[in-house]
Amino acid sequence: MSDATYLIRLAEDDDDFILGLVPRFVDFSLPPWRRRHECIEGIRNDLRRHLDEQPANSYLFVAEDDDGEPVGFIHLQKTQDYFTGRNNCHISDLAVAEPQEGRGVGRALLEHAEAWAREHRCQLVTLAVFPGNERARAIYENAGYAADLLRLAKPVR
Repeated sequence: MSDATYLIRLAEDDDDFILGLVPRFVDFSLPPWRRRHECIEGIRNDLRRHLDEQPANSYLFVAEDDDGEPVGFIHLQKTQDYFTGRNNCHISDLAVAEPQEGRGVGRALLEHAEAWAREHRCQLVTLAVFPGNERARAIYENAGYAADLLRLAKPVR
């Protein structure tokens, strides 16, 4: 892990970069009922909708290195807590370009999300992660994230 710093800014004309990282979201073992191509298509469609429509509760940020090159992105959504009704910040998507892994980009994006959440008076920062995404889970747990609710699934046949 390096001590590099990254400029994190609102996404502007970064659609190709962001959408190009979508396969990173399924670069590990998926539950047996999930098909990689369906996950990629669903994530890509959701991100494209947020990029095109820019809903009021949706914020995409891009991390740039010292050369101004994009190296990762985070998609934050302001949500309402089911139990308390207070504001939460949900990390809908976070991806780092593969050559940049291990250089602190993910950590910088998480820190940005937490600062953004404080600024917007959010109670929690939440996220979801596939069980097989062990690398991401380790990063989140090292940053202090812990299970809040577990979502279980069973295919109906």
